[in-house]
Amino acid sequence: MPNYRRARVPGATYFFTVNLRDRTSDLLIHEIELLRETVRATKARHPFHIDAWVVLPEHMHCLWTLPPDDADFSLRWKVIKFAFSKRLPVSEALSASQQHRRERGIWQRRYWEHLIRDERDYQRHFDYIHYNPLKHGHVQRLVDWPYSSFHRAIAMGIYAPDWCGVPEQIDGGYGE
Repeated sequence: MPNYRRARVPGATYFFTVNLRDRTSDLLIHEIELLRETVRATKARHPFHIDAWVVLPEHMHCLWTLPPDDADFSLRWKVIKFAFSKRLPVSEALSASQQHRRERGIWQRRYWEHLIRDERDYQRHFDYIHYNPLKHGHVQRLVDWPYSSFHRAIAMGIYAPDWCGVPEQIDGGYGE
């Protein structure tokens, strides 16, 4: 098995892509309130700042900034995934390995994480997150996708409501 190494920098900002195991599922938007509750509860116990987030039917992207003395994003993802899964009825097929480990078959085991390097890197990922519903054909206008921090960014004056970006500059294939 490969030796995965994650960059752990206290107080840093990270980009994440987290996928469901079943990439044809719409579980994340079907259970959006449960996901939101789970994230709120996790933030209350293990603080972090959500810079940007988009939830699509079967995957999500987000930017988090951790507290200055903390680099443990994996604990937060473990808590979010576990708490979300625990509150859903068991309906997915489980492999022998998952049964042995007492895992659910909802999430892909790993996730994509990227340490944000500078302001340009931050902006590229911030735009990519918000462009994603359009990229995947879920809407014609980003303002029509309800599961995104795009609406908060409009309220903050970061984007105009009709912002849609330029695909060649935004679509970098981050973690998908």
